[in-house]
Amino acid sequence: MGIQEAYTQLMYQLFELYDDRESANIADWTIEHITGFKRIDRITNKQFPLNVNQQHLLVILTDQLLQHKPVQYVLNEAWFAGMKFYVDENVLIPRPETEELIECIIEESRNSKVKGQMVLDIGTGSGCIPIALKNKLPECDAHALDISEGALNVAKKNAASLNAPIKFYETNILDRTKWGLLPMFDVIVSNPPYIKQSEEKEMHNNVLKHEPHLALFVPDEDALLFYKAIAEFGLQHLNRGGQLFFEINEMMGNDVKELLELKGYSDVEVKKDMQRKDRMVRSTLI
Repeated sequence: MGIQEAYTQLMYQLFELYDDRESANIADWTIEHITGFKRIDRITNKQFPLNVNQQHLLVILTDQLLQHKPVQYVLNEAWFAGMKFYVDENVLIPRPETEELIECIIEESRNSKVKGQMVLDIGTGSGCIPIALKNKLPECDAHALDISEGALNVAKKNAASLNAPIKFYETNILDRTKWGLLPMFDVIVSNPPYIKQSEEKEMHNNVLKHEPHLALFVPDEDALLFYKAIAEFGLQHLNRGGQLFFEINEMMGNDVKELLELKGYSDVEVKKDMQRKDRMVRSTLI
């Protein structure tokens, strides 16, 4: 089987699940993963044959993709902030919106008078946030925590492969008895669980069946559960003038803003993403 034939065959099979553009992108990514040939190489080497091992791998990966398993989990890779991360079903797949949160933090940090800022990411998952920050702000002292041992193993793997020294903690941020074990910080960031349980029925199967529910859902009756806890943690663990950044459910911008203002944070600002949806909140502890 030639490389172009393999690509075309996979793409047509994916048409059953995805639109034309997404099918083509997934097929491109998968064939490149199997062969090392980028799209331009495939076009100029259409008849280049897949060896027996590559054909066998293509069958295995195709079967997984046709079961709605996200391509990032199938290939164990996801691109974020220009870096390739290892991902598996212990962690959420990094999203483009979170890259916008990173850029917001970088802009604020570069304007800060504090050099070598202490930075903490709460609920780090794959480690994409602290690793991207360490890559862009090498002078920062990056820390990250998560309740999941599996997620932390993924984050540590990524930190090692991407040469990002991060200090990790296996901690449940909702357990206030553990807060005293953590130091003071200049920046705290979190993309916490914020999807209400009642919204589960509206989500795609590839998310529900494969991405960790622990990192996605909160009870309907306490949708601000993690925002409240992290805001209170920040009151104790942010240096004066320190900043707290959240990624948010697009419907919760005003709620999170009011919560932070009630807790005593200043300059609270809800920021929109590229899709003009409320996606980030920035605040300062004066």
